[in-house]
Amino acid sequence: MTALHAKTAGPGNGYIFTSESVSEGHPDKVCDQISDAILDAYLGQHPLNRVACETLTTKDTVILSGEITSQKTIDVEPIVRDVIRKIGYTHPDKGFDHNCRIINLLHEQEGDLARNEGAGDQGLMFGYACNQTKSLMPIPIEVAHQLLYNLAQARKMNEIECLLPDAKSQVSFRFEGRKPKELETLVISTHHQSICEMGFEDLKQAIINKIVYPTINEMENEVRFDAAKLKVLINPLGRWHDGGPAADTGLTGRKIIVDTYGGWAQHGGGAFSGKDPTKVDRSAAYMARHVAKSIVGSHLADECLIQFSFVIGDKAPVSVMVETFGSGKMPDHEIERIITREFDLTVKGIIDYLDLRTPIYLPTASYGHFGLNTHGFSWEKIKKLV
Repeated sequence: MTALHAKTAGPGNGYIFTSESVSEGHPDKVCDQISDAILDAYLGQHPLNRVACETLTTKDTVILSGEITSQKTIDVEPIVRDVIRKIGYTHPDKGFDHNCRIINLLHEQEGDLARNEGAGDQGLMFGYACNQTKSLMPIPIEVAHQLLYNLAQARKMNEIECLLPDAKSQVSFRFEGRKPKELETLVISTHHQSICEMGFEDLKQAIINKIVYPTINEMENEVRFDAAKLKVLINPLGRWHDGGPAADTGLTGRKIIVDTYGGWAQHGGGAFSGKDPTKVDRSAAYMARHVAKSIVGSHLADECLIQFSFVIGDKAPVSVMVETFGSGKMPDHEIERIITREFDLTVKGIIDYLDLRTPIYLPTASYGHFGLNTHGFSWEKIKKLV
């Protein structure tokens, strides 16, 4: 049991928990989106295509590598450029934009792996849900994502001038037991155009007025918490003129905690983006989220953590674990029996049940694979179990 999960005592057991998010223009997220856009293109061509695509971004360069199994090769260069342009890297003087150099090292997958119908690798996967928010996500990561999503919308609509795509957020809540009580600290750091000190101060105030407080007010209407003593920090190190892949190399799969539960719940370690659904790192983690959300959404527990584990080539998990942290309306082993009765947990069963062979993955690659649910993802639906 982790230190966090030991914090289950009653009122008075106060502690602060922090989660962070990164924007769609963060170098690692640029890579995730490119990898998932390529995956979508191949699944759109044929639902049984196999893809394991990795991306690296650096100054004026994108490098693609990985394995593809397909009857027909796709020209991925226009896909890459379109992703970069839509993110907002369109300024030729910033060291990285959609006209960058692309090095394509993608190649065919080994035959034995390509033909396998079981798990594409060994591994363990977690899924989690709790009643801290309407989306059944932990509130620190939910707020962190929402801040950056709203910031990106303001940038794209030109509601706040001078913003550039790279940004990060960090949110700290005080908890008592397992319940959030107070929002204590909020940080947003954003890349921006070259501006003077007065312009920088205006930019910070605009972010506070148009992003921070509207986001908090919207969340307070959903979840009761105190923000009276909130400390807000915008670009605490000062002006940020050099950002994006030109200043910081990006890689696919480096933001797995941002992608999941912000550290509040465990992660099995496997990244998601660029992987077709036969890779259980992705598909089983999606299923675990759906199962956990169905448990909480069916009021069988206030929070639920699910773990699956698979062996390479096997069609079903070798273990299923349920933890409700004392919030279950029945013993955890009885909930486990409900899960194994109500859900097909084989690799094929997961893929078919969640309809994962369709080109749906690009929208997952920024602002979290779970929670915001702005795209109607199948794993965010709730199956009523009682």
